[in-house]
Amino acid sequence: MTAAPGTRPPHVLVAEDEMLAALALRSMLERRGYRVTLARDGVEALAAHGADPADVLVTDLKMPRLDGRQLVHALRRERGDLPVVVMTGFLSWTGEMDLQGTGPGPFRLMSKPLEPAALLQVLEGMVGRG
Repeated sequence: MTAAPGTRPPHVLVAEDEMLAALALRSMLERRGYRVTLARDGVEALAAHGADPADVLVTDLKMPRLDGRQLVHALRRERGDLPVVVMTGFLSWTGEMDLQGTGPGPFRLMSKPLEPAALLQVLEGMVGRG
């Protein structure tokens, strides 16, 4: 799926400290017409979002310096409606509720390893492409 002529493709900010996983996500998303920025942790993601605001955040939960939970809270304080996908294998129900309460924007928790088709379906629904 590509962006319509004259429109800008949706910008996905991917915060993932495992570089091979991040590169695979970027490749898959770019093939589907998304514009992708990679960040190795929450600190880089905040800087990237400040320079070029994302339309949707896809973040790992466990990262160095600033983890996914802290990143979601920081970005949603600025923009409560930012769509967020959290990918992890380590989240309890209590933690999920904490993240869902960060703002009115769409939120989705996905288990690792991610199923590419499922992630694309979620993103396309979040940015109005599905």
